[in-house]
Amino acid sequence: MLRLLLATSMLLGCGEAAMPPQPDPTSERSLPAGDVVGFTGAYGSHVWRGIPYAEPPVGALRWREPRPSTRWGGTHRALASGACPQFASVLGGAARGETGIVGDEDCLTLDVFAPRYGPDAVPRDEARLPVLFWIHGGPTFGRAGFYDGGNLVATEEVVVVAINYRSGPFGWFHHASLREGAIGAAERSGNFALLDWVRALEWVRDNVSGFGGDPGRVTIIGEGFGAWSVGSLLLSPLAEGLFHRAILHSNPGWGASTAAAAESWVDDPEPGHPNSSNEILATLLVRDGTATDRASAKAHAAAMTDAEIEAYLRGKSMREVLGAHVDEPDAHGGGYEIPGPVRDGVALPAESPLVTLAGDAYNRVPVLLGTTRDEKKLVQALDPAFVRWRFGLFPYALDPARYEAEAEHHARACKASSVDAPARAMRAGGAEAVYAFRFDWDEEPHVPLLYDGPLLLGAAHGLIGPFVFGHFEMGPQTSFIFGRGSREAREALAAEMMSYWSVFADTGSPGSGRRDELPEWEAWAPADGAPKYLVLDTPTGGGLRMASDAPTVEEVIEGLMEDPRLREPWQRCATLVPWGCVSDAQYAAVDACRSHPRQAFPWGQDRDAAP
Repeated sequence: MLRLLLATSMLLGCGEAAMPPQPDPTSERSLPAGDVVGFTGAYGSHVWRGIPYAEPPVGALRWREPRPSTRWGGTHRALASGACPQFASVLGGAARGETGIVGDEDCLTLDVFAPRYGPDAVPRDEARLPVLFWIHGGPTFGRAGFYDGGNLVATEEVVVVAINYRSGPFGWFHHASLREGAIGAAERSGNFALLDWVRALEWVRDNVSGFGGDPGRVTIIGEGFGAWSVGSLLLSPLAEGLFHRAILHSNPGWGASTAAAAESWVDDPEPGHPNSSNEILATLLVRDGTATDRASAKAHAAAMTDAEIEAYLRGKSMREVLGAHVDEPDAHGGGYEIPGPVRDGVALPAESPLVTLAGDAYNRVPVLLGTTRDEKKLVQALDPAFVRWRFGLFPYALDPARYEAEAEHHARACKASSVDAPARAMRAGGAEAVYAFRFDWDEEPHVPLLYDGPLLLGAAHGLIGPFVFGHFEMGPQTSFIFGRGSREAREALAAEMMSYWSVFADTGSPGSGRRDELPEWEAWAPADGAPKYLVLDTPTGGGLRMASDAPTVEEVIEGLMEDPRLREPWQRCATLVPWGCVSDAQYAAVDACRSHPRQAFPWGQDRDAAP
């Protein structure tokens, strides 16, 4: 999952204007939170960036549930978005090639996009607009300001809210020393990012009317880890009543860590993650000279009280905490591995997500979810096991047949596990408003003998967002994706998707689009029981159409293991490895994969040398 998002960051650029905007007096609003002024954005909408939705989570509030912000005095100039602490990447607002740490712990802010109304013309009462609440990907980097929501709000008469939230070890840190002084079970969970999402939704409930938004029609939406976040809010009892529809783009999985994985030492009977909270504590003790090695760090930690460990952790700088997760903090850019969210039984149910979804103990709202047809191709295009470069400029596939085969089986497994399985569970529990899609657009530039964009990228992960926002100008590297020749058809598909998404946010059903002009989008399982999904594509690729294909992960694996395009057993096993689409149990059940553990196939290394 992390590696896939890292790949996205290498091809998509920055979404914010370089020059600071000027305040627009017509954007002044008086909210319960305080008075605020924004600016007019590139698409003619009003934009407010960097509005605080909680007290800064610094000092004693680091690793605590976010506290509601007090009403600020004066008029807040909401002109810049900011980012939470992370290693540099374009997804976090850094320059391409920049390394080291960016962002700030004082980062619990949100951005708002709304049609450009004068202060006296803001919609009121029944005229208020549906709200789309965007959660960016992660879980160790990203920011609210990556996409510009202005085109969507100007075209479809909606309000878009995009949030920053604590990521990495500031968003998830499960340790006994922090639980000692916690206030309430939610704070003891260690799921601080999830608590940020809940607090931001509470802020929207209390304040979005000031922008013309309807607090009774809030749709949570995200892509990649942002979709995982949406799934978590569907499952979390803490979010009850705070949203009314949910949209998930390319959810990488529905699971979460155990408490042991998040906290334990790696050599405990129930081993922890390599970057568990105890392992990070040991690294900090070694790096500041308190201990000489991991063994002495463990002994030193064992002699400390919880209060001493808490004070020690809170005394560490942002740079020290982040740096403990990688070997060379100053030279690192992008993501890194963390245990992530914890199934604690409070913020997240302790049981399997599919069990929860098949019952009624979740936030049952209309759901729209889907994947891309070629989820993995973005990662494959950056993997030397698959691709070489001509003249250092043009990538080409070493084995096109194998390239297509791995992408095909992986994407089908992702659809089976993250779309069809939860849809099947929700329908079994009686939910009817469940809609699915597959994104098939693959009209990247193609230069014979030099660059084959449709083969290398196709309908890759990360491409849904630009179409939903109608926002394709994200830096020079995007010319490898969005060529001039595809512009007319691409923008037409984006308009169709914005129409479907906005009417879903409005009514809870995508129907035939906002203006009743598109093919009817049927629910995942209509009365005859045949699962269906909408294919999203231009006329060149077959256009918008309903399709029916919902294999289980086990059926996908069966087809994979018989595919002649993957000549060696290890190649077939390698296809099963990435981010959450195939569970450990399903992987281990394949005879040919028992001698090929997942760790044998690290992303970015040449797997042609595998045994």
